[in-house]
Amino acid sequence: MGERVGFIGLGNMGAPIAANLIASGCDVSVYNRTASKADPLVEKGASRAGRPRDALVRGGVVFTMLAGDGAVEEIVSGEGFLDALGPGGVHVSMSTISPALARRLAAQHAQSGSAYVAAPVFGRPDAAAARKLWICVSGPAAAKERVRPLLTFLGQGLFEFGEEPAAAHVVKVAGNFLIAAAMEAMAEAFALSEKNGVAPERAADFFSQTIFACPIYKNYGGTIVARRFTPAGFRLPLGLKDVELALAASDETRVPMPVASLLRDRLLTALARGRQDLDWSALAIGAREDAGLS
Repeated sequence: MGERVGFIGLGNMGAPIAANLIASGCDVSVYNRTASKADPLVEKGASRAGRPRDALVRGGVVFTMLAGDGAVEEIVSGEGFLDALGPGGVHVSMSTISPALARRLAAQHAQSGSAYVAAPVFGRPDAAAARKLWICVSGPAAAKERVRPLLTFLGQGLFEFGEEPAAAHVVKVAGNFLIAAAMEAMAEAFALSEKNGVAPERAADFFSQTIFACPIYKNYGGTIVARRFTPAGFRLPLGLKDVELALAASDETRVPMPVASLLRDRLLTALARGRQDLDWSALAIGAREDAGLS
């Protein structure tokens, strides 16, 4: 595509997305706090930035894929980020962050003459590598149109949520809540099946082919019954962070979410029991323990 872009955040999701931008023909400059994570991308043709601002081209496009509110705010508020991005620049924020922070960041970008485009994604690292992400987009129309070819290359579908900068982040937070709720429901249903003599694998196979024939039930259902919680595609602490984002947004707008409160307790218990390095689907262990299963 020939576009010069910066990419900040090379974790499990960021690294394959950045690699795909390189494969698209973009001239990509990458930054990560742990510099060694940039090595495989540099071998693919990326240039290495020593500081976040060094990954930016004035008036250009920069992507961020970071762990949460604190990391994103630190980057944007850090030394010279908005000045380096400059008038006409576009920040594509793919991280899962709070709607409140998205609104603040969008205002800061507008003051500097740049644009904030929310583009959080649904999909695990393997989907990111295969360019099979579902991408939610919101923000200024002209900025979205400018980055649309890049986002189209990275995913299997773009979903438009208007110009309100927080809108796509609201959908992302709501979606992650739905995934966590589905995992909890499956964990309880499979524990009920097992305690009544039905192999959970057979129950999961039935549900995922019939009344719940969708990727979440097929993929996470298989993970839960096999207890395949490592390697973690999405670690438990990140799952807790996202459920807490949903609760914070619900507090702000006075939307009761009792299931989210249950999920927070389930995830918090898992962390208290030392499961911080497991995939967030390991919340299902708690349902087995409550049922008296090993």
